[in-house]
Amino acid sequence: MSEREIVCEELNLALSRFREEGFRLDVIYPADDPHAALLSRGAEVVRLTTRPGAEPPSAAMPPFAPEFVLTSAGGDSGMGRAGMHYRDLIPGRLGGRYIASHITIAEGGPVADWVHYHRVAFQMIFVAKGWVRVVYEDQGEPFVMEAGDLVLQPPGIRHRVLDSSPGLEVIEISAPALHETFADHALDLPNQRIDRERLFDGQRFLRHVATEAPWTERNGFEAQLTGMKEASNGFADVQVLKPGSAAAIHFAGHDGELLFGFALQGSARLDAGDGFDLASGDAFVIPPGAEWGLSAATGDLRLLHVATVESA
Repeated sequence: MSEREIVCEELNLALSRFREEGFRLDVIYPADDPHAALLSRGAEVVRLTTRPGAEPPSAAMPPFAPEFVLTSAGGDSGMGRAGMHYRDLIPGRLGGRYIASHITIAEGGPVADWVHYHRVAFQMIFVAKGWVRVVYEDQGEPFVMEAGDLVLQPPGIRHRVLDSSPGLEVIEISAPALHETFADHALDLPNQRIDRERLFDGQRFLRHVATEAPWTERNGFEAQLTGMKEASNGFADVQVLKPGSAAAIHFAGHDGELLFGFALQGSARLDAGDGFDLASGDAFVIPPGAEWGLSAATGDLRLLHVATVESA
């Protein structure tokens, strides 16, 4: 197949023009700020790009570069894939190893998505506000995710976002930061096969429903477990934390690479470094081995806590 590269100023406008000419989208990246796409029409392949010479995604995980990160709510967001708005929660990407995005859909309704999959080592979606209807390969009929619910999207699983409530907010964490989204033009979802125990590159699809999960005591706080550690084959552990009998909690240094927190609601004092006031919508990353904690937590605090268990 012949391939030609076309440099454009606005990727979305170029995509619309080539689709009108009968091309189909095959690959696009990155999801949060797309600058390159592959389209095809028969044997003809076109590569659209706004950044000629930019490094293409690699299947290998880049070296990890630890740092403390604090990202305040209300930062700028940009138009990403399928009309979704992305706010970058780890601007430095920890050497390109991890990306965390606060994704919003303001108006709701049908989402301009298609059946696709990602070349990733890890990817999770957590609903912070509103609801979204999704469908996944081998998992049966479409279902609705509501606030507090999450899914693990194992490597290569085909899926599609169908529609959402106005004001939908989700947190997406992926590794590596730069990865491709591939369209699957041959598969319709939902598909006929149901295999909820199927492994995708060693990981299993996980759907966590918050209203069905109990809370357990953890050093004066309470934690809602999600089953992420088992489903991701030991890659990551995900919990939601809230105050219990104490308004403060202390954590020893963690052994994994990523330790990410996102304040879903409420406020607290982040006891790390010089200390920081943490409010709803703020995110942070604690470097490996660093001790940290939460104090002066309001009763309505809910914190999304994501930690990689082993080096990727």
